[in-house]
Amino acid sequence: MDKPADMFDRDHEWAALRSFVTDDQPGATLGVVSGRRRQGKTYLLEAVCQAAGGFYFGATEATDAESLRRISASLTEHVRPASPFHFAGWAEVIDVLLGLGRERPVPVVIDEFPYLARANPELPSIVQEALRPRRVERSRSRTRLLLCGSALSFMGRLLAGNAPLRGRAGLDLLVRPLDHQLAARFWDITDPRLALQVHAVVGGTPAYRREFARGDSPSGPDDFDGWVTRTVLNPESPLFREARYLLAEEPDMRDTTLYLSVLASVAEGNATRGGMANYLERKAADIAHPINVLEDAGLLQRDDDMFRANRSTFRIAEPLIAFYHAIMRPVWDQLERPGSAERVWRASQRRFASNVLGPHFEQVCRDWTLHHADPGLLGGLPARVGHGVVRDPRTRANHEVDVAAVGIPDGGKPPLLAIGDAKWNDQMGLAHLERLDQIREVIGAVGRFDVRGARLFCFSGAGFNARLREAAQERDDVVLVGLPEIYR
Repeated sequence: MDKPADMFDRDHEWAALRSFVTDDQPGATLGVVSGRRRQGKTYLLEAVCQAAGGFYFGATEATDAESLRRISASLTEHVRPASPFHFAGWAEVIDVLLGLGRERPVPVVIDEFPYLARANPELPSIVQEALRPRRVERSRSRTRLLLCGSALSFMGRLLAGNAPLRGRAGLDLLVRPLDHQLAARFWDITDPRLALQVHAVVGGTPAYRREFARGDSPSGPDDFDGWVTRTVLNPESPLFREARYLLAEEPDMRDTTLYLSVLASVAEGNATRGGMANYLERKAADIAHPINVLEDAGLLQRDDDMFRANRSTFRIAEPLIAFYHAIMRPVWDQLERPGSAERVWRASQRRFASNVLGPHFEQVCRDWTLHHADPGLLGGLPARVGHGVVRDPRTRANHEVDVAAVGIPDGGKPPLLAIGDAKWNDQMGLAHLERLDQIREVIGAVGRFDVRGARLFCFSGAGFNARLREAAQERDDVVLVGLPEIYR
């Protein structure tokens, strides 16, 4: 079962699906595939069904009766029985799907499963009953049933806690956005600075290039501004309203006003619960529910403070939503008028650099440290990478640390592998290194981490001056990381 030639990357996802659907062991099995919208889940699953001769059904928002009619027609066309199917309930449907795998392993995909479950909340229990371990219809089948959905809040609960399908799944696959390095390849961008700028706007969502931008990619660094105005800020482009649609498509968000305001507060730099509450002029308890819903939907990410227990900050997980709230939402009325994009974009350069590029670069540096950096460069394999605030008990000053990597404890204190400073537009010099030296001393004095092997990382999108480069050559605990290294 070869991966289609036109499928970019997704090697891990394809291998996991291939292993699941070609498993020749007797007994029907269940798999769950989830991921945010536009990541290519449908494309991936349709390709699996085509390669293995399986059955694919894409659910829509419809009544239970209409969905039963649709899947009756789809299965009739696929199986071509003597008389057409007219299912009265989902138990009949599942048994027919199990029957597809009587002779060989067959992938059976029900895409956008949350739509069906919303119309019929008993559906997960019906699937559970159909897949009882000793049920004859299951034991005689080798159907590989894949339930797929984009509503992360629903899909996350499908196999959790006391959910009916808890313990039933043999595959739980999350289709993630492309990381910054893969996204650069996907957009055919070789210049690392341009790659990060584009990633800060659209992230690693494949559909944004293929369908939404119709293959339009910046031709070079000088074309970035033009690309933004003709795609994301163009009211005739699908990307223009995509950030709004992403929120509206989440089933747990009925009235999106408060959710939009919470995201706007984070985009303005209010990253704590208290900061969000003050920005919205509400009590912290009033925004607990929308924060939880946004987290469950994968739109808001909670980051624990690496140096202060029980402290956390929040960030917008989808770059396009962060860009929308920082750049587009404040001037939406102007942008809706055709021909205003260039004027608005020229006036937004400083805000883009400080509210979008700066925070995004810091997060990419953390991702690179966790997933791409050679453990030898860090002095060990990182168990956690994050950021936080170090408080100096002597001076009572707070020091922000953009990147902190903690290793695996070995019976003693957790080893602090590295701390780092990340600057997007600033050329870094000795002052930045001296600051990191001071922070490392404070962390060591506090005594929570073992800092004996901690290295000092300087991340910069604008480079390093000669004195800092000389210091890095003379010291074995200093590492300079620029954009070429991040994209290598």
